[in-house]
Amino acid sequence: MRRFVLIALPYAWLLALFLVPFIIVLKISLSDIKLAIPPYTPTLDFTEGWTGIKAFFSALDFENFTFLTTDDLYWKAYVSSLKIAFIATALTLFVGYPIAYGMANAPDHWRPTLMMLVILPFWTSFLIRVYSWMGILSTEGYLNQFLLGLGLMSEPLTILNTPTAVYIGIVYTYLPFMILPIYSALERMDASLLEAAEDLGCSRLKAFWLITVPLSKTGIIAGCFLVFIPTIGEFVIPSLLGGSRTLMIGKVLWEEFFNNRDWPVAGAVAVVLLLILIVPIVLFQRNEQKQRELEG
Repeated sequence: MRRFVLIALPYAWLLALFLVPFIIVLKISLSDIKLAIPPYTPTLDFTEGWTGIKAFFSALDFENFTFLTTDDLYWKAYVSSLKIAFIATALTLFVGYPIAYGMANAPDHWRPTLMMLVILPFWTSFLIRVYSWMGILSTEGYLNQFLLGLGLMSEPLTILNTPTAVYIGIVYTYLPFMILPIYSALERMDASLLEAAEDLGCSRLKAFWLITVPLSKTGIIAGCFLVFIPTIGEFVIPSLLGGSRTLMIGKVLWEEFFNNRDWPVAGAVAVVLLLILIVPIVLFQRNEQKQRELEG
């Protein structure tokens, strides 16, 4: 019974917060738009009995998914989201790995402080942190004032409402998710392996590529998935920092739900996005399972 309870709790959590909402969104994606509350049809009415249930399921169709293939906006938004997520993940890895490496090689008494500095941004609201970047990157922002004050340029840079601002916001926001798993992998590494490699004639750089990087592969994979998966559906950062010129599927989803009030098409967009995300999620779970098996 104790084992059953331990297994049932996470599955009940998954059922309540993932499977049930997914079924609701899937049902809306198979419906048709209607000027009513809720803004779609059909709706399930149990008062009509079995006849009403059969009529409900017979009215569902895949027209909204077909519509997504006829409009270039949607597939371009998916491709753009994948491209931005991939580049942002690579940039986050490029910035985060040296930080994690420095933390893992720092003296023991400094590591708690460095860990606190990494997680410190989580103590502030995510929205406030993104808004602060608007004040930094705007034409009259602190960055341009600093560069103009140093005389490094004669005109302010245009960074806000560009893809560059989106990448800056994503890297800043998701950097801790990259640092922490890599740091965890590097901290467990046996330092004597590097000493042995250097004794056998390897330079420090060669030992780093042959030993440190492969042994931290699990942390790199975990960090990349933790950044890549939420970045694909990101809405706040491209809306506030990227402006109207940045096309991402999260913005399209918001506009379909709240501006166009086309819940069925928005539901279809959300279902396709979830199906795209299932691939990296499954790969991430397999990586975690292999890591647990190796540690066991």
